[in-house]
Amino acid sequence: MPAFTFEKISPPAHRAPTAATLKKPRSLISQMIDRFAERRARRALRGQRAMRRDEKPAE
Repeated sequence: MPAFTFEKISPPAHRAPTAATLKKPRSLISQMIDRFAERRARRALRGQRAMRRDEKPAE
């Protein structure tokens, strides 16, 4: 006869999906990095547009 027995543990009950979780506000540093990245992307896009205008087909 065993000295001890294991209890049968039932699986956790299925929970209903919770309401939309609130997102934590972004830190100040993250916001600053996002602004810098956005400005850099705009500047790069503007530079590409300018290059396209300069590259006119030869006639």
